[in-house]
Amino acid sequence: MTDALRLVDITEDHLDAVLRVRARSFGPLPASSREQWTKDAVEFLTDGRYVGVADGDEVVAAARIWDFQQWWGGRQVPMAGIAGVVVSPEYRGRGVGSMLMRGVMQRSIERGCPLTALYPATTVIYRKLGYEFGGGRYRFSFQAADLRSLGGRGVSIRRAGPADAGRFLELVAEAHEGARASGVLGWPEAKVAEWLADDEDIFAYLADDGFVVYNWDGNNLRVDELIAHSEETARALWATVGSGSSTARTVHAYVSPNDPVHLLAQLEADKEMQVQHWMLRLLDAPAAVAARGFAPGVAVEAELQLDDAEVPGHAGRWQLSVADGAGKLTPSSGTGDVLRLGARGLAGLYAGTPLASLRASGLATGGSVRDDGALDTAFGGPAAYMLDFF
Repeated sequence: MTDALRLVDITEDHLDAVLRVRARSFGPLPASSREQWTKDAVEFLTDGRYVGVADGDEVVAAARIWDFQQWWGGRQVPMAGIAGVVVSPEYRGRGVGSMLMRGVMQRSIERGCPLTALYPATTVIYRKLGYEFGGGRYRFSFQAADLRSLGGRGVSIRRAGPADAGRFLELVAEAHEGARASGVLGWPEAKVAEWLADDEDIFAYLADDGFVVYNWDGNNLRVDELIAHSEETARALWATVGSGSSTARTVHAYVSPNDPVHLLAQLEADKEMQVQHWMLRLLDAPAAVAARGFAPGVAVEAELQLDDAEVPGHAGRWQLSVADGAGKLTPSSGTGDVLRLGARGLAGLYAGTPLASLRASGLATGGSVRDDGALDTAFGGPAAYMLDFF
């Protein structure tokens, strides 16, 4: 590294340089996609969500910050989604990537995000900065003809449009609150309306208590999201997708590993299931705990010792209190042996990773193993998953 390296806010004048770095990181951007890429980039840089590293006047690394809401335990928590992380080849292995990510994390803290998540191109750098696996994005494949036979003919379904965005979000909230979902992203109504306006590439159908969004994926179909609050609606929506079986043999579906479709479909999903792991990090542990939902009916009092080189405010001893589905993390003056977690271990616990796994990997130490079950229950629930890639 040189003394000239510094963090910068990406501006429109930097975008040509960022594109050059991107081409060296992910391959050239097709000419047909450049206009949309530039349009998207401007949305991020206008409010300080595009951070870079410059050597003198030249941008050599950059990353975008998404403002997300992420469901945890059935409640939404503000989360900074980090995307488009690129570093010019001649600057790799010289600490530029870490410098960039520290700038991104600080900007995320300034924006009031207690969590940050990303899909890693490599886990090494992110683990050094305190990220750990939080969950997966799962794609299952079903035979279209099998889905077509699921029935639900008595359910009224209509084509959805931009005006239905609010209803879509209501159905999503009801589903995720009831299931105490974790990991799923929440989108603003304006963005959902924008997607629903694209009725050439996106097929969206709405019932009284559910909806489906799907499209073509080559010669097959792909379900991006399906919410149903009753068996009959679930059958009807899956059968609607499966009605394309005369031209599409397979339906790829982004769903939870616990989605009811696994119980409704007569035939097992293709064994070639795909999973993309995403990583999580806590930036403000007390705020992240306060915003998250916890298992109802569980009461836990536990002492934690946190170690975090990147967020000094985390370091120290804390009292975790969980009751009535809510949690609180407050500084503690206690003494004696205590459960110790670094940033990676804390991320894993928050995401519901069993403490036995965290202990076996060295990410949790100390304290009494006999107390682990209560913490596992408090943070546990359905597997954390995402439907979206960013």
